[in-house]
Amino acid sequence: MSGFVEKPEPVEVPGLTHLHTGKVRDLYQNAAGELIMVASDRTSAYDWVLPTEIPDKGRVLTQLSLWWFEQLADLAPNHVLSTDLPAGAPADWAGRTLVCKSLTMVPVECVARGYLTGSGLVEYQQSRTVCGLALPEGLVNGSELPAPIFTPATKAAVGDHDENVSYEETARQVGADVAAQLRRTTLDVYGRARDIARERGLILADTKFEFGFEGEQLTLADEVLTPDSSRFWPADQWQPGRSQPSFDKQFVRDWLTSPAADWDRTGEQPPPALPQEIVENTRAKYIEAYERLTGLSWS
Repeated sequence: MSGFVEKPEPVEVPGLTHLHTGKVRDLYQNAAGELIMVASDRTSAYDWVLPTEIPDKGRVLTQLSLWWFEQLADLAPNHVLSTDLPAGAPADWAGRTLVCKSLTMVPVECVARGYLTGSGLVEYQQSRTVCGLALPEGLVNGSELPAPIFTPATKAAVGDHDENVSYEETARQVGADVAAQLRRTTLDVYGRARDIARERGLILADTKFEFGFEGEQLTLADEVLTPDSSRFWPADQWQPGRSQPSFDKQFVRDWLTSPAADWDRTGEQPPPALPQEIVENTRAKYIEAYERLTGLSWS
């Protein structure tokens, strides 16, 4: 089983139509047809949206995405129109809400990998490939790849796994020209972000982007280069051959698979509530990632 442990009821705001409740974000539409994207404090692990929230997480994701959109503006336009709070919206939406262009979304998660880890490592161990791309022998968990690679995935519903697909399959789905544009832009954006992170003592191991079209213009959407969509590792602790410490919800994953949680991730029961210590440590990691990347103090 998977999905929401407790699916929240959408907030009703005059003039807004609720469209979707995702793992983290709630999506609305206003009378002008613009999208209102609200990042909650929900967190997910092992295909479950957990019953415990991480305070400030939605604001950190939103503010970090806005910072990255500015760093990437010359490489790819983005979907943000405004950060103004819609009239009648609850005060809690402040800092976590984006008014966005309504795009024709590309049905592919655009993943860039510069290091071997996660599902890429699993495939490599089986076949020496990632998404069908051949890689050299001798790589281990955390190895830097000879060059960054584009490894697309199909976007799954809440509670399901995204599924890695080949570039050829992506080209069949969206057309050869669009697939080439997705690959080029994904790797360009990854390269810029990797270099910025490196200057700040962080390794950007991999990341995923979502794109849509505004007319003929390929446009970055959703969140970008946050700890929810990317693996950031402290460069001074990088050690290939083991799992790397990361700036994300690893505290959550580790606790859920520990004896303390008394939870079987392959069973029928939903995961338990998180202890306060895990919540605080996870919140601190998100804020540390924001502060190290932007150079700004979280307040």
